[in-house]
Amino acid sequence: MKKKLIAGNWKMNGSLAANTALLEQLHIGMPVAPCLVAVCVPAAYLHQVAAAVKPVGAIAVGAQDVSAFDSGAYTGEISAAMLRDLGVRYAIVGHSERRQYHGESDALVATKAQKALACGVTPIVCVGETLEEREAGKTVDVVKRQLAAVIHANGHCISEIVVAYEPVWAIGTGKTATPEQAQEVHAVLRGQLAAATPHADRVHILYGGSMNAANAQQLLAQKDIDGGLVGGASLKAADFLTIITAASAV
Repeated sequence: MKKKLIAGNWKMNGSLAANTALLEQLHIGMPVAPCLVAVCVPAAYLHQVAAAVKPVGAIAVGAQDVSAFDSGAYTGEISAAMLRDLGVRYAIVGHSERRQYHGESDALVATKAQKALACGVTPIVCVGETLEEREAGKTVDVVKRQLAAVIHANGHCISEIVVAYEPVWAIGTGKTATPEQAQEVHAVLRGQLAAATPHADRVHILYGGSMNAANAQQLLAQKDIDGGLVGGASLKAADFLTIITAASAV
């Protein structure tokens, strides 16, 4: 049975001093035999965080995005090869905020996942529906369409990705899908992956809609929820450690 994966998404938060303090608290409070743990940090802090976590080894470093290009005249972009040079293990692709605010399409997200995989960086592919889409009964259609693009572009190595189901209506709103609602969508995604690869069980499918210290245990107890992509709670050491501990005990 594979270990759970808990990945923190710091979003556009942090400072040199705050990052150091947070990581020190995480290292001190990390449970014995923890689950897989990662922190996905702003690009400006990748080098700092990578240097801080390397001596301990309990926390992997993730980026919050990756370029769809290998190199060239793409000012402000960071390539997968650059992330690899910094010791980055994961890269979030297709987060709803990127899709919403930067107009990222399913095809672009699939290309970004492809570039990450080619450089040995594991993409955390985000999928999820808006409140309007859920109320219209389109949840399954939306998440399957989003994942299908990634499967089509990366079919030969799709078992190497991580998927994060993030219902858009539950991100940063304090609302959370019930464990049953989350499991239902995770089961759909697992079935879609199983149709694409005989190694679907290797894929971590994370829940990412406002997972916190209070609800993590119930969510993580679901059959197809393999961990969490944690937002605000990952900036609070005590809360993040509570989630990690819950995931380590499952």
